[in-house]
Amino acid sequence: MLTIYLPAILAGVRTNLEVALLALLLAVTLGLIGAVLKLSASAWVRWPAQLYTTLVRGVPDLVAMLLLFYGLQIICNLFTEAYGLTQWDINPFIAGVLTLGLIYGAYFSETFRGALLAVPSGQVEAGLAFGLSRFQVFSRILFPQMMRFALPGLGNNWLVLLKSTAIVTMIGLQDMTWLADQAGRATRQPFVFYMVACLLYLVLTACSQYALSLLAKRFSAGVRYAEV
Repeated sequence: MLTIYLPAILAGVRTNLEVALLALLLAVTLGLIGAVLKLSASAWVRWPAQLYTTLVRGVPDLVAMLLLFYGLQIICNLFTEAYGLTQWDINPFIAGVLTLGLIYGAYFSETFRGALLAVPSGQVEAGLAFGLSRFQVFSRILFPQMMRFALPGLGNNWLVLLKSTAIVTMIGLQDMTWLADQAGRATRQPFVFYMVACLLYLVLTACSQYALSLLAKRFSAGVRYAEV
């Protein structure tokens, strides 16, 4: 039975990775914007970013996904009914990417904020004094050092995000977990197929940890640590 359903479950891994990577791209973008806004001198700029991170981090991932998926569907239904249009159905894939991106963007904003604060401000001032543009200061001075401080937090959040893709099965997306669940129901061997999904997630997280270790070495190049 396992050999019959295994190819379909492996195909579901691609769906999980696509959701995770697109959500990561959105989360990093929102995280950088949120971090910059939270470090602004203007309270009018800081408060929206603070409100975003506080609200999002206070709502469970599953609840947020269900609210976004069904909430957007209700809004679309009301709009199409009001104007006599054909009903629009929310795509579970898009809903999953948006929800996870919004959720982890809040966490990433705190990670980036702490990393930005860890970079000595004098280096930025020195770059500007040498005539570098703000973009050059960010790309050549601030970003490489910020990433060294941010990578541990980013790596941890990425692993959690990757595992959180399992909840997209609750909105009907045929990912690895959904396919494993269907196979378990059809064969009456749920433990076997849930264990397969578990092992596949372990493989994905192990590969991610290896890639993160390479990134950490890349951004720590030239850094000398004190000998104990």
